[in-house]
Amino acid sequence: MWPATASRRRRQLPQRRDLTDLERAAREIREVGFYDRLYQDLREAMGEKNPDVGTIRTFLQERPEFLEEYKQLNVEYNISNIHLRDIPLEEVADPECRRDAEAVNRNLALLRAIEKYTLEFEKSSFLVLLFSIEFFVLFSVQYFIVLLSLKEYQWYIYGLFLMSILVAWWYARREKEKYRREKERFERLYAETLERLQRLEERACIDREALIIRESDEHV
Repeated sequence: MWPATASRRRRQLPQRRDLTDLERAAREIREVGFYDRLYQDLREAMGEKNPDVGTIRTFLQERPEFLEEYKQLNVEYNISNIHLRDIPLEEVADPECRRDAEAVNRNLALLRAIEKYTLEFEKSSFLVLLFSIEFFVLFSVQYFIVLLSLKEYQWYIYGLFLMSILVAWWYARREKEKYRREKERFERLYAETLERLQRLEERACIDREALIIRESDEHV
């Protein structure tokens, strides 16, 4: 069972390289009511009633699907999963280090801008809006035909409604493709940023721990 070997696995598991701080994720899942449902699922999977932050952190490393659920929930509510602030360039003197640091800061800004596209398209606010518009159009069709006694024009009205469905379908397909492209772009940029950060750490150009954003303003 997982709980019986948790401490042993915690010593064996390597540090997971991510722009999401696992310590913060584990603490928020355990302590912030926004994640109650996820915390309940996590406890059931772990077989523990009251796991501590360290145990949850280890579990997130071992079962990344729970970390992904945490990330999806955040993005759905416009909470960033990038728990790293920009590198203060005035503290980076070495020219080579500074070039990498500037690139990291540019990447972080772009990653935050396109992070919304990492949300599963089916959960996006775009689809909610699209369905709401189509429902309104359907209601309007019924209103014009029944309440305004325009039955002689009903086929024209239904035709317009069908056209709106086709337009909505085409637009949804275009947006879904955009989500796919931007997610791939995000993943490439994400990997590049991690590589640059690793180089900066190896050359002792930055203290990554000092850059971690430990708390979200959204939960305060």
